[in-house]
Amino acid sequence: MLRCHTPPQCGPAPVRGRRAAAAGAAVVRCARGAPQVSGLEAAPAPAAEAKAEVRPSLAERLRLGSLLEDGLSYKESFIVRCYEVGINKTATVETIANLLQEVGCNHAQSVGFSTDGFATTTTMRKLGLIWVTNRMHIEIYKYPAWGDVVEIETWCQEDGKIGTRRDWILKDLANGEVIGRATSKWVMMNQNTRRLQRVSDEVRDEVFVHCPKAPRLAFPEENNGSLKKIPVLTDPAQYSRLGLVPRRADLDMNQHVNNVTYIGWVLESIPQDIIDTHELQTITLDYRRECQHDDIVDSLTYIEEGEEKSMNGSASAVVHKEEQQQFLHCLRFAGTGDEINRGRTVWRKLAR
Repeated sequence: MLRCHTPPQCGPAPVRGRRAAAAGAAVVRCARGAPQVSGLEAAPAPAAEAKAEVRPSLAERLRLGSLLEDGLSYKESFIVRCYEVGINKTATVETIANLLQEVGCNHAQSVGFSTDGFATTTTMRKLGLIWVTNRMHIEIYKYPAWGDVVEIETWCQEDGKIGTRRDWILKDLANGEVIGRATSKWVMMNQNTRRLQRVSDEVRDEVFVHCPKAPRLAFPEENNGSLKKIPVLTDPAQYSRLGLVPRRADLDMNQHVNNVTYIGWVLESIPQDIIDTHELQTITLDYRRECQHDDIVDSLTYIEEGEEKSMNGSASAVVHKEEQQQFLHCLRFAGTGDEINRGRTVWRKLAR
C-alpha cells in the first residue's frame, strides 16, 4: 500500500504510459516528488493488517548488520573512512574501539533495547540505571586500511552478579581473516547517585534472554591476556603527559567522558620513538572512576619489565625485546592524585 504523508498538498497527476492506462490506475503526484499509484492494485489494506505492520527505521534498513539466525549474536560490516585512519594510513585503535561500541549498541537496539541510552532496558530506564565500562581488552592482529570493509560479530552474556560481558570478533570481509578480538565487562550504575548497583532479576530477565546459554568467549585460551591483572603503580613514571583536559565532545549521553577517550589519553604518554617504530597490538584498560568535563587528568607510563611478551597468553614464544615493547599506564586526577584508570599496552615492531 502506497501512502502520501502530505495528503492536503497532493492531487491527481496526468497518467503517462500504456501500463498505467491498461491497469485502470490513477497516478497521484505527491508534493514531495514521489509518484503514488492508486486504484485496484493499490487498494487500502485491512485496518487490522495495517496496524500489525511494524516497519524498521530508516537507519535499520540502511545498516549493513543484522541478528544471526539464532538471535543470540549480531554481525555488522563497516567501511573504514578516511578520517578514521592515522599516520600509517590504517584505522586507529580509537576507531576500532568506537566501532566496537557502535556494533554493541546496534545489537542492543536490534533486540528492542532503548535508543536513548547505551543498551538500557525498560526496567533500567524506570529506575534510572545505566551501563558503564569496567574493563576493556582489545587485540589487533592486522589493522584495516582506508577503504577496507570490517565485519564485526558481537554477543553479550552474564558475568557474575553485578555485570555483563560483551565480546567481539573482527574479520576482513574481503577474505574472512580474523584481524582482531575484544572482550569487555560492564557494570550497572545509578545515573542520579553515580553509585554502582547490582543487576536485579528483572533486568536479568530482560537482558540474558538474548544471550548464549553456554559460555562463548572471544578469548577461550587459558591464561590469555584479557585475564591478566594490572598492578597498582607506585614508582615514578618514566614518561608522562600532564594536564589533559576533557573536551566537550568527549562527553557521552551518560554525562561523563566516554570510555574511548581514555584510550587516547593513555597513548599521549607513550614515548615518540615507540610511536615511530611500533604499532599497538594489545590494550587492556581497567576503569576505576568516571571523569567529568571539568576534571584535569595526568597520563603516566611505565616500562613493564620481566614479562614474556607473546600473543593471546601463549607462553611458548618469547618475542625479542626489540620486536615488542610492553608498558603499564595510569590515568589520575591532577589535583588529588586519585586513580581514574590503569592499563597495559603491548606494541609490535612495524613491518617496513
